[in-house]
Amino acid sequence: MKIGFLASHGGSNMQAIIDACSAGTLDAVPAVVISNNGDSQALARAQTEGIPNCHLSAKVIPDGADLDQMILDALLDHNTDVVVLAGYMRKIGPKVLGHFKGRILNIHPALLPKFGGQGMYGMKVHRAVVEAGETESGVTIHLVDADYDTGPILAQASVSLALGDTPEDVAAKVLKIEHRFFSETLQRIVQGDIKLPD
Repeated sequence: MKIGFLASHGGSNMQAIIDACSAGTLDAVPAVVISNNGDSQALARAQTEGIPNCHLSAKVIPDGADLDQMILDALLDHNTDVVVLAGYMRKIGPKVLGHFKGRILNIHPALLPKFGGQGMYGMKVHRAVVEAGETESGVTIHLVDADYDTGPILAQASVSLALGDTPEDVAAKVLKIEHRFFSETLQRIVQGDIKLPD
């Protein structure tokens, strides 16, 4: 399985997946890294790992349809099978969505359908979890559709929260399982334990 990554910032989830590929615990190959941020750590990580990479953003390509096509072309040029969103802060365009329907995966730092939707990312999610008085949180890996965090759920893992946990505490607990769980879920897809839609 060849994985194409879309990333905006640090790419720590992406790095964990790359490391799993290198270690042989994930039977996949990182094919290409695309970032909408020319200064992203994700691009630097890709360069260090020798993975093809490119910066494609509205700054470089202002026309949305052209940008969508160029992202699709970059994914296809590298024979991408599955697209992984690694902290990608842009909506996926209709051409990429259409071509890779049922093969674009995102990880969300909460147990969807709770605490998802537009604007719900990073510490905003963890603050909302604490404010709601939740006793558990976790991560959700889901397929990406045209809306925010509404695609079919593929896998979830939960962590227990303690009374008095701060958003930072929740973030640390979630991050502890996040990196490992994404790679494990991808391996389950490779093995056929989790079926992607045809």
